[in-house]
Amino acid sequence: MSTRTEHDLLGKREIPADAPWGIHTARALENFPVSGGGVPASLIAALALVKKACALANKELGYLDRAKAEAIIYACEQVSDDPGCPLAALQGGAGTSTNMFVNEVVARKAGHDVHPIEDVNLHQSTNDVYPTAVKVAAIFGLRELAEKVETLQGVFQRLENRFAHIPTIGKTELVDAVPLTLGAEFGAFAEAFARDRWRTFKCEERLRVVNLGGTAVGTGLTAPRPYIFLAADKLREISGLGISRGENLVDQTANADAFVEVSGILKACAANLLKICGDLRLLHMTGKIRLPAVQAGSSIMPGKVNPVILESVMQIGIRVQANDFIITECASRGSLQINEFMPLLAAALLESMELLGDACAMLAGHAEQIEADEAKCAALFFQSLEIVTAFLPSIGYERATELVEAFKSTGRTDFKHYLTEELGEELVEKTLSPQNLMALGHRD
Repeated sequence: MSTRTEHDLLGKREIPADAPWGIHTARALENFPVSGGGVPASLIAALALVKKACALANKELGYLDRAKAEAIIYACEQVSDDPGCPLAALQGGAGTSTNMFVNEVVARKAGHDVHPIEDVNLHQSTNDVYPTAVKVAAIFGLRELAEKVETLQGVFQRLENRFAHIPTIGKTELVDAVPLTLGAEFGAFAEAFARDRWRTFKCEERLRVVNLGGTAVGTGLTAPRPYIFLAADKLREISGLGISRGENLVDQTANADAFVEVSGILKACAANLLKICGDLRLLHMTGKIRLPAVQAGSSIMPGKVNPVILESVMQIGIRVQANDFIITECASRGSLQINEFMPLLAAALLESMELLGDACAMLAGHAEQIEADEAKCAALFFQSLEIVTAFLPSIGYERATELVEAFKSTGRTDFKHYLTEELGEELVEKTLSPQNLMALGHRD
């Protein structure tokens, strides 16, 4: 195999001549043979975008000559478009291996004797460019997620309207409670997703403040003052994001609590998905709704169809909740001036956003095809003794109790028909109409 010789602090070594990276990446590939996923592509693309902003700042200020700067900028754009990275996500060094991978790949693509550290990494440290890149990738991820949650919200709002005329029995503690409409149940789902959409959209604000220019510990040591002020401006300009440089870069470098806050928002979305998918399974089990059949449900039971889409979404919710614990742990275990566990934090955070986006898209497409079984809803509604609760303003608690006890002794199943016999058709139809059930209280 044809090789080339490179050197670093630890000495020289041979690298395959056609390898797009250098010695730092080669050592990282040996040091971290960890399975379970690589560095997220979105993070590599974001890191290349940060490198481009830094090169633009250095070019404008004259710290990079024009030819080198433009070569670096072009190479960064290539890496952003094709961000493949062979490194494992779980690596030591607070992201240094990933930073060096991008430095080396950009330098190789740039040519012009571009040095990965002295040119591509000029006036930078892993400790400022890597957290900044995580925030950039996360903001883009949040925007994509917010759009998918919005679509999901719209689907359930349409189901709310479609099922608004169908009376059903609500349940508390899985036992028949009081009547409402099936549309109201789906309206509650839609409102939960509306909050997820708003929270996801708003929490972008938590990630806009970056420590770019702070170098190793937030003091800006080794970086010229004009560059420190310009780098974040360039990043804001080329990314289209509302990026701003933190006022206290030591704080921004040392503390990762903003990621925990964002993860909490993602966990809330996961909790809603888990709860609502669980409810949809129950409604399907009772026969009130019919979920679309998407695949055969058993290798042994002919004709069985399972709610597999809902189960997949629920597993994603569980994974996101687990990731929230990981993100919280990583943020809390940083020490003094940096957070060494940023690679795991980044992988968990970006995975949660991507998984939630997948879950919302799956659920939206599936829910769009949900059908209500009006006959089954009516049968369950008419059989439930709890529909008598709706008549309390008209007949009082004691009379309602008497009607329930008398009906039980008849052995009949259609409680609504019995109430009609006892109270008259006009009162029963008016009281149990969808309009009355959802009128938010009764009028004297």
